[in-house]
Amino acid sequence: MGDYIISCSSTADLTDAHFKARDIHYICFHFSMDGTDYFDDLGQSMPFPEFYQRMTKGADTRTSQINVEEYQNYFENFLKAGKDVIHLTLSTGISGTYNSAVIAADELREKYPERKLYVIDSLAAASGYGLLMDKLADLRDDGMSIDELATWAEENKLRASHWFFSSDLTFFIKGGRISKTAGFVGSALGICPLMNVDYQGKLIPREKIRTKKKVIRRIVEVMKETCDGGLDYSDNVYISHAACREDAEAIAALVRETFPKAKTPEIYDIGTTIGSHTGPGTATLFFWGNDRVVEKAAKEAAGEK
Repeated sequence: MGDYIISCSSTADLTDAHFKARDIHYICFHFSMDGTDYFDDLGQSMPFPEFYQRMTKGADTRTSQINVEEYQNYFENFLKAGKDVIHLTLSTGISGTYNSAVIAADELREKYPERKLYVIDSLAAASGYGLLMDKLADLRDDGMSIDELATWAEENKLRASHWFFSSDLTFFIKGGRISKTAGFVGSALGICPLMNVDYQGKLIPREKIRTKKKVIRRIVEVMKETCDGGLDYSDNVYISHAACREDAEAIAALVRETFPKAKTPEIYDIGTTIGSHTGPGTATLFFWGNDRVVEKAAKEAAGEK
């Protein structure tokens, strides 16, 4: 195992036990509910069922990112102990926390010039971010150095594919991601938008699909079209959900049926930071693939950033 720290934020949406078992360190985002502040600490301060139930009943929820001082204190604990650090942040397409981490790291490098401190924009979110972190832990455990791991992360992070849908548009409307008119029509027609995280780490609507049953089939079809190895896919599959465990189980069952060589799908809760914006009824599918890599190459060939 490499003698350095691999780190992320709580928005990687695995579990505290999982992170501890893999020796992955994390720093917590924050959220407030009806004016009371909490850590986004993987459901420890507030269990996820309570969180989503209160959202459904109209609780006012706000999120806040990790600031420079918090990052400095967090990183310095490792540097003082003589450890090098590689930290991946939540996607810049979703949050500005990367900038805070970079500022903190720049200041600490002057104080600890003998130490290595990498800060990398994951371009990932939720358990797709967790999927990436688990792969880094595998590579560390296989003996990869911190420098090699940082290079690998930059070169491969877009291969962590993120697809998701929502059967409840309430909070997408509330957050301005869907207009009230489109949301009303979509809800009336039973439309479940299929979305993904693009090569810039932004949430992008891709398809409008009527009925939950059809969108569950479609999200697995997308995996078949874009995952590593097609039907022979044999890597991790992570699924997460916001108070819709049955939908996550349905996706998992179809993944097991479609990809018999894949590792057993693992199901997690969407945490309070991401969940504050998606609301209940959102389900996701994460796997290793090429959709974001292909999209980035196509944009670059067309002269777009």
